[in-house]
Amino acid sequence: MSKFVLATSVAILLCGGSAFAADDKPLPPPNAKKLSEILAKVEQRDGFRYVKEVDWDNGAYTITYYTSDKAKVEITYDPVTADPK
Repeated sequence: MSKFVLATSVAILLCGGSAFAADDKPLPPPNAKKLSEILAKVEQRDGFRYVKEVDWDNGAYTITYYTSDKAKVEITYDPVTADPK
C-alpha cells in the first residue's frame, strides 16, 4: 500500500508542477516583434559578446548581455517597436 501512496504522490506532484510554473505576467501583444528580431538587434551592438539572460516583465523584454571587455549591459526593449525603452 505504501508504494501506491508514493506513486500517487509523485503523480500528483508531476501533474500539479505545471501549475506552480504558471506565471501571472501578461504575454507579449499579438503585434509584438519576434524575440529573435530583438536579439538580432542586440547582437549588432558594439562590443557584443553573448546574451546572458532574457526576461519578460512589465510588458517589455529585459535583455542582459556582456561585451567583449566583460562589461555587463542590461537593456529593456519595447516588444512592439523593438526599440530600447
